[in-house]
Amino acid sequence: MIFSQNRDQLRQFYCEVWRKHGAGLALEPLEGHIRDVILLHPEYHALLERPEQAVGRDYLPEFGETNPFLHMGLHLAIHEQLGTDRPAGIRALAQQLRLRYPDAHTLEHRMMDCLAEMLWRSQRDATAPNEADYLNCLRRHVSV
Repeated sequence: MIFSQNRDQLRQFYCEVWRKHGAGLALEPLEGHIRDVILLHPEYHALLERPEQAVGRDYLPEFGETNPFLHMGLHLAIHEQLGTDRPAGIRALAQQLRLRYPDAHTLEHRMMDCLAEMLWRSQRDATAPNEADYLNCLRRHVSV
């Protein structure tokens, strides 16, 4: 289900993981990863408990809103990248960044800034994501 292109189905999956966690039900490995990200974000817990309000809603940055599903999805993307070292070298950069940001959650947020920027540029320009630009953004965080 998580690999669906349907926004509402993806969001419903997050809500279902949170429901299962709350009910003490067994989780599949991917569900466990999602639960771990949700646990880092208590500000989203009440929202996930109300899928009828959360799933179909638009979260508009022009009104100062953060899309909680995008935010948590970026965390998952960072976890996947570090686990696979893709793009090549990201794991080593993350190790360097840990010296600046020893808190893992803060570190992920700094990395997510670069990832979100790369994805935004890719969408804006209708091009493939530029991994070199992404890694360069991360390197700038190391050298600051």
